[in-house]
Parts: sequence; C-alpha cells; structure tokens
Amino acid sequence: MQFFRVYLSKSYLIKLFVQKKLIPESLHLCCLEMNIMVELMNNSSTNETDDCYPSAHPEKMVFVGLQLAVILIGIPSNIFFLFVSYRLIRQKNELGVYLFNLAFSDLLFITCLPVWVQFCLYDRWLHGKTMCFICVFLLFTHFYTSAMLLSCIAVNRYLAIVYPLKFCTFRQRKTAVSMSIAAWIFTVVFNAMTVHPESVYDEEELICLDLFPLPEKQKIANVARFVVGFLIPALVVGFCYWQICSDVKRNQMLGSVERRHVFRLLGCIMLTLNLCFGPVHIMMVLRVLLEVCPYPNWLFIGYKVCALLAMLNCLADPLLYCFMSRTGQASALNVLLILRRKWKKECQKEMEQQNSQILGTATVPITETTLRTEFSTDHL
Repeated sequence: MQFFRVYLSKSYLIKLFVQKKLIPESLHLCCLEMNIMVELMNNSSTNETDDCYPSAHPEKMVFVGLQLAVILIGIPSNIFFLFVSYRLIRQKNELGVYLFNLAFSDLLFITCLPVWVQFCLYDRWLHGKTMCFICVFLLFTHFYTSAMLLSCIAVNRYLAIVYPLKFCTFRQRKTAVSMSIAAWIFTVVFNAMTVHPESVYDEEELICLDLFPLPEKQKIANVARFVVGFLIPALVVGFCYWQICSDVKRNQMLGSVERRHVFRLLGCIMLTLNLCFGPVHIMMVLRVLLEVCPYPNWLFIGYKVCALLAMLNCLADPLLYCFMSRTGQASALNVLLILRRKWKKECQKEMEQQNSQILGTATVPITETTLRTEFSTDHL
C-alpha cells in the first residue's frame, strides 16, 4: 500500500507539471517508468531484509528455560569444581591446573548468560553495540579456551600412558600453567582477529550475533572458527584416544579397573568436545553455504539448538572431571568431607551456645541473703 501511495502522489505531480506545460509530455512516460522501477527495487529490498529475520517462534521459551537452568545449576557446580581443582593444584597435580581454567572459563561465560536470556526472550538486543561485542567475545572465548584445554588434557593423558618416562617434564605443574596461559592468549588473539563489532551487531534491527544474512567478514570468520576452534582440537583428541586405546590393549600391566577409568575419561572428553562444540560449528559452515533470503526455518531452529548445546558445556565440565576420573572423585569426596566437618562443627557450636543460654537462665544466682539463711538454718 505504501508503494501505491508514493507512486500515485508522484504521478499526480507529474501530470500537473504536464498540464501546466512545465515539462514536455514525452518526458512524462519516462518519468513514470523510472518511478515504477525505483519503487519496485526499494520494495523488494525492504522485503528481502525483512524476510531474512525469522519471526518469533514459540520454542524460544524452551531455550529461555534451559538457559536459566544452566545459570542456576552451572554457578554452584562450577564453584565447587573450582574448589576441587584448587585442591588438586595444591597436591601438585598438573591436571588440576587445566580443570581450574575450565571452571574459570565456564563461570566467566555464565556471568554474561543473563543478557543472552533477555535477548532470546525479547528478540531485541537492548544493551548497545559495545555490550554486544563484549558478550560475543566472551562467548567465543569460552568456546575455544574449553576446546584448547580439553586438547591439553588429552595430550597430557597420552604422554602419561604411552610415554610414561620419556616426557616427564611435560607433565609437570609448571608446564600445565604455561600451556593454560598459552591457550588463553591464543584464544584472545584469535577472537580479536575474527570478532568485529560491525559484523556482530545490527543497529537497525537491534540484533546481536545472529545477523541474517551473514556479513562477508562473518562468513570468513565462521570457516576459520570451524577449522581452528573445532576441527584441529577434535583431531588432536581423536589421535590421543586412538593411541591410548592401542597402547592400553597391548599393555598387560594395567588392570581392568585402570583401563576402564582411562577409557571413560577420554571417551567423556571426546563426547564433550564433539557433542557440545561440534554441532554449532557445523551449523556455522552450513550458514555460510546455504543461507539465502528468505531464511530457511530448519536452519534457524537447528542453529539455535546447536548454540544451546554449546552452552550446556558449562554443566558437562564439572560432571565430567569430578565424577569420571579417580582423582576427581577422590578430590570431590575430600571436599565434601571437609564441608561436612565444618557444618558439624558449626552445628555443635550452635548447640553449645543454646545449652549455655538455657543453663544460665535456669541456675539461681547465689547472693548474701541466701548464704545467711543457709548459715542460720545450719546452726538451728
């Protein structure tokens, strides 16, 4: 309707100019044709940009509920995970360094997750361009520090089992600290090269990260993220798992319990890496290849589901290492015993205070009058 109103108003003005002989009649038809072409092009471009952003879907409430569950469960579990890994570090266990950094990365991401919940709920980013850039930067920092640290854990277990005497220096706590610092530096530099404020925020539509269609810079960044952030760590973890499995099968010194623990730990690392980070990176590449306006509905929902799976990594890390490895189980049990002892001591203190208050009110204070009465009765 807006197109016809504009078109009629312009044609009416041109007719007035023709009637008053301000412009020749031959130019009248040319002007009408030009107006029709321009209005049709403008109308098609506006419809194209509108179709690129899918309308609101009812399943977004499911996404909001799951994100809130990640916040409510992820904060206490990762704080507990942080404390367990700190005790491992104090025991000079190099695995605790990687676990501590994993827990810190999870907590860093959970701090900005309420903003993403609000964006998912209202379908509008209400915090500006700078906040969008910071949240996207922290999101990908969490993704790739977790992937790098999982790779470091797999390499650490590979060297400990396949080459137990040859690479002892690479399995020290100092080496784990330096590798963790290198993982953080690499991730920050990589995100500085691939995350740009112009390619992650749309000021007109108030959209953060989920820009449709993808800008050219974002397409190149998605391919780089798939190769560097997922494919290389997945290949490293897969190689370590394959070598460890073949070595454990040949080694008859290891018992069935030790083999089970090794396979369980590495299998959970592969499952976390492939299940949490694999689908979202595959969807990034599919968006580069298949994204055409109007936006496919299955691609939109699939991308949202895969992004939610990546966020669930915050819950997978504490469960993975506190309960799937023997050192993690022992440390978690020690922490629980310490907390239980502290709780018992506090309960005993409260009981003693209550008993002292009750005894203090029940006892009768001894005064001079009572002593005199007792002395007089004794003499009688």
